[in-house]
Amino acid sequence: MLREAVFDASLDYFLSPLRDFLADDSVTEIMVNGHEQVFVERGGQLEQTTARFESADALYSAVQNIAQWVGREISAQRPVLDARLPNGSRVHAIAPPAAKTGLYLTIRKFSRDLLTLDDLLRYQSISPIAKEFLEICVRLRKNTLISGGTGTGKTSLLNALSAAIPREERVVVIEDTSELKLRQPHCLYLEAQSPDPHGRGGVTVRQLFVSSLRMRPDRIIVGEVRAGEALDMVQSMISGHAGSMSTVHASNPRDAVVRLETLALMSDIEIPQLIARAQVASAIHLIVQISRFTDDGSRRITQITEVLGLDEHNQYQVQELFRFKMRGRDASGRRQGELEPTGALPSFASEPYLQGIEDAIIQSEALWRA
Repeated sequence: MLREAVFDASLDYFLSPLRDFLADDSVTEIMVNGHEQVFVERGGQLEQTTARFESADALYSAVQNIAQWVGREISAQRPVLDARLPNGSRVHAIAPPAAKTGLYLTIRKFSRDLLTLDDLLRYQSISPIAKEFLEICVRLRKNTLISGGTGTGKTSLLNALSAAIPREERVVVIEDTSELKLRQPHCLYLEAQSPDPHGRGGVTVRQLFVSSLRMRPDRIIVGEVRAGEALDMVQSMISGHAGSMSTVHASNPRDAVVRLETLALMSDIEIPQLIARAQVASAIHLIVQISRFTDDGSRRITQITEVLGLDEHNQYQVQELFRFKMRGRDASGRRQGELEPTGALPSFASEPYLQGIEDAIIQSEALWRA
């Protein structure tokens, strides 16, 4: 029996209380808060279930089984585990005493059916005119940052937006945990690695990013910036790797650039804050804000914002190009509305005509000018 098959069988046994949720495609996340409490996310909303593990030891054994498979350790001395199941689902666990009421286990399920922008259009997460605008911006090689909170769908949106990248380009994808699956034929996927218990074999996102610059990429996609690699990414955007994309945790577009600036300052290269701010303002062209509404579980793009550099007071200048306008609710209570243009033109409004891609302009003509 193959090693993967052995692990699948043992995983099915140890995680038997979660078996139905793991098999249910409508469940996107499983949250175990100690052995007696299990929540799931379904349709963007949390539900408490009646599932439970027989004992704290049973839950601990399940997590130890996962840790052994990936060659890592979880214990009171090493209380945090990040891993991935064979099907691509992401696992995060925290052990006592760091977890105060028992071992916490979170499984973010891997979706085999990757969403497209057409899917997002069908789910009313984006409007037709905004979809076309973003596709043109990708072709114009605008550096794009997708901003949102936890569980808003940033990675799914990044994957959908990447489909607009021309097929002839060489794309390097860098992630902490591999989730993206691009449709282009020439893609290289790099994944960070945690060190073993002896501190060997670790590779950080930043190290991978530096390596990627030597791989002749046309574009670099970073699944999420979390630390000092933000400075490397920003500097590469400025120095010729246009069209890059990434995601960041932030609640609005202005906070997104401030967050990126803060992460850039976490690099081991010391630079003045004003220099970091100026580089972020120069590197990022667009911020796409995505939000999850807890009342109905819907995920929607709520803003598309252009970064216009710094003003005379060295503060970020931004202009909102699209904003979600709510128009009530349907019979089931789901929000109704659309992502609409604000009337502002992007500073690069003439570029589709200059670059000869005006044939892509069908519904968004009001946003461009020859």
